[in-house]
Amino acid sequence: MNTEYAAYCQADRFFYDAPHRTPASDRATDAAAADAAVPAATAERSSYAAVRGPAPEGWTRSRRGDWLSYSPDGLRLPPQGWKIHVAAALDNASSVLDRVIAHCLERRIAFKCLPEPGLLALRNAKYADRAGSGKFITVYPPSEDAFPEVCADLMRLLEGEHGPYILSDLRCGDGPVHVRYGAFAARFCSGPDGRPVPAVADPQGRLVPDDRGPSFRVPSWVTPPDFLLPHLEARAAVGLGDLPYTVEKALHFSNGGGVYLGRDTRTGTRIVLKEARPHAGLAADGADAVARLERERSALEQLAGLDCVPDVLDAFEVGDHHFLVLQYIPGATLNTVFARRFPLARQHPTPDLLAGHHAWAEEVYGQVERAVAAVHERGLVISDLHMSNVMVDEESSRIVLLDFEAASPLAANRRQIVANPAFVAPPDRRGADIDHYALACLRLALYLPLTTLFGIDRTKAATLARDIARVFPVTEQALSPAVEEILRDTGEPAAPSSAPVAVPAPRDRPRGAADVPDPGDWPRSRDAMVRAITASCTPDREDRCFPGDIAQFATATGGQSFAYGAAGVLYALHETGAPPCAPAEEWLLRHAKDPASGSPLGFYDGLTGIAWTLNRIGRTAEAADLLRIVLDQPLEGLAPGLHNGYAGIGLALDDLARTASAADAPALADAAARCTALAVRALTEGPPSPRTGLLHGASGVALLLIRRYATTGDSALLDLAAAALRRDLERCRAGEDGSLLVVEGKRLMPYVGAGSAGIAAVIDAYLAQRPDPDLEAAGRALLPAALSAFYIQPGLLRGSAGLLLHVASTPLCEAADRERALARHTELLASHAMPYADGLAFAGEQLTRLSMDLATGTAGVLLALGGAFGAPTTLPFLTAAAPAAHPAAPAAPRTGPVPGS
Repeated sequence: MNTEYAAYCQADRFFYDAPHRTPASDRATDAAAADAAVPAATAERSSYAAVRGPAPEGWTRSRRGDWLSYSPDGLRLPPQGWKIHVAAALDNASSVLDRVIAHCLERRIAFKCLPEPGLLALRNAKYADRAGSGKFITVYPPSEDAFPEVCADLMRLLEGEHGPYILSDLRCGDGPVHVRYGAFAARFCSGPDGRPVPAVADPQGRLVPDDRGPSFRVPSWVTPPDFLLPHLEARAAVGLGDLPYTVEKALHFSNGGGVYLGRDTRTGTRIVLKEARPHAGLAADGADAVARLERERSALEQLAGLDCVPDVLDAFEVGDHHFLVLQYIPGATLNTVFARRFPLARQHPTPDLLAGHHAWAEEVYGQVERAVAAVHERGLVISDLHMSNVMVDEESSRIVLLDFEAASPLAANRRQIVANPAFVAPPDRRGADIDHYALACLRLALYLPLTTLFGIDRTKAATLARDIARVFPVTEQALSPAVEEILRDTGEPAAPSSAPVAVPAPRDRPRGAADVPDPGDWPRSRDAMVRAITASCTPDREDRCFPGDIAQFATATGGQSFAYGAAGVLYALHETGAPPCAPAEEWLLRHAKDPASGSPLGFYDGLTGIAWTLNRIGRTAEAADLLRIVLDQPLEGLAPGLHNGYAGIGLALDDLARTASAADAPALADAAARCTALAVRALTEGPPSPRTGLLHGASGVALLLIRRYATTGDSALLDLAAAALRRDLERCRAGEDGSLLVVEGKRLMPYVGAGSAGIAAVIDAYLAQRPDPDLEAAGRALLPAALSAFYIQPGLLRGSAGLLLHVASTPLCEAADRERALARHTELLASHAMPYADGLAFAGEQLTRLSMDLATGTAGVLLALGGAFGAPTTLPFLTAAAPAAHPAAPAAPRTGPVPGS
């Protein structure tokens, strides 16, 4: 679960959207996701009184995202320096803001703030970004010399006030004032993974990442002012001290604190330490992490003696952080055990394997059900039951329930305050019904882990049960009690503040007919996806035209970009023969005429991809105008990769130079050659990229070199391309069956964007130019990763749609395997399909909201299905196979088994 998505789930019931777009009346009641809810009390006023009305005379006020900025006219701030962050809790935020604003206005000091209580609550919620947590007001001293005085004044002004500790900063004194050295101006450079990140300049003037992680760091060339030394010493002195416990490693972090594996130094016994930070980690009822830890302690003491819960061993405080010492439970979380043994992760799960999983799932479910019943018998409701909160000791077969921070008395019949998005209860559930709903979700998730989709459409439960029964030796009748519980209407009023995730009632589905066409029923499915895409178009908005991934809100061009914005959607429509979407084209053209300052240049994330798309859809004059802006920008300092670096820009310019006018072609060709040289230099002389694959790894550079060879005939480019491909292949690991998978941390990645399929697609492009038995063998070894029976997400770059597209286009797949894989992926996409606006749509990244973009959503599925069953098409610059090689998918309703059969 990526907790960043939590805050983007509350502005719209069906799409990700920026938190500040949530109506103030809803922001505190329509909770974000995965424990990121907002207390109902914060919705009383739409904004703090201090920021209502226009800016004072002589000041400029501007809004960007969550932040409201005030700057005195004529002030020119330095691009970087020591900045001051002020924290606050919900109960004192208004008073703190009043005093800080008055202080800054009187002294003409620039500042910005979160203008609404709901936004502050989101920033301090349990799964909010730890690096940004607690930041309520940012004050910008006008100079480095002025910094000590400005900071000291604010410390005196706010003495005695409280607020969460800002982890990225140094706390000054015991109050809410924190400081860090960082960027004032919006400048960007490539981060360690190749993505653009905020930047500061080093003494040589080079832009380097402005580290904004959840720990205080000072750039190596910066010396903290002397007045900060006592605060640095106080920070260094914090530790467990004389307590009889040591910490061995961190198991988990949230904004509320950490969970650590440790030992009791007196006995050598392993223990678990749970940490709670005051005023942070807020739940839907406003309780902070400290209050919730006390709830857990009380609940576990009430449950003492049950074999299905850990024992409480101790409790203590260090500084103002609270700790609970718990019994260590050997084993792994149910989520981890499930992922390790899930049979549909294989290409050909045998009947015996499926039957074995059925027996295991039934046994585990029965144990969890009995454990929940035992908790209820002691008079408590768990209220946050999910697969990561169940520990499984596979040696003893013991099941232990974890995390009782949300527990409440059964008799109180309270509503849910925190939840995992795959198990969150609908807003009409109270008390024990919350746990019963989670058990029903668990019943299905132990077979197909797609219950997160219920947050968009709960009626998917019946579809999921049918799919399970087609694969595993379990009947729909056996699963029907779970489906009935999920769809049950309790008759309770659904108070808007009740649930930490917006879960629609069965009658509150995405707009559309009950039945959606089978994705393989082409072109009927294309027309249905086009209806959904065009119905979601919002040309009246400035930030985005089509709803997509949260990355739309990360950069100035996010809503326009090829990966996440309008350009990618228009490309998919164009390539699949769909009618053009004129409002979206006009919207993109309007934004392309005057790109925002700081717009990235890359293909998937920036201006180059937008220009290439405009040219592709016939808007050649406007594309040429935008390209001139791109060519005027300095290219040095970018990442080498395809997504946002030299490879993507060079590929686009090389392609455009072939059809450009005689006046424009030379400049485009020269720039393409320059990008190629810079990419090769970064690949051969720069530090090795930590990332692998098509978008950010060496394979994207290889694709550029292959296409440049086709343009120039320089065979040395193919030699370099082969070396680049082998660099990525060295990051792959062979499975038991000899197949190759990309290793990304602890995960094996089969996908197009950063996995096996993306490397394999570039190998196909290479082999089209030059035979290479070793690379051909590698391409065949990479193929099985695209043939497994199940993938959790439907998207193009990180899901089954991209694998469908690769299988449809690669010449290295045997005909029988291709036919089987296309049917399997199409069936899996049918399991994900959702109705929207009398059309067909798909959930985006994390499955908690629908998406229409190319990288994660419906446009990407449209492109993939078009490549498999329509005209030969694929991602830009890759090779599409002839349509004759693609067997047509059956248009009739599904009657046979789904993936894994």
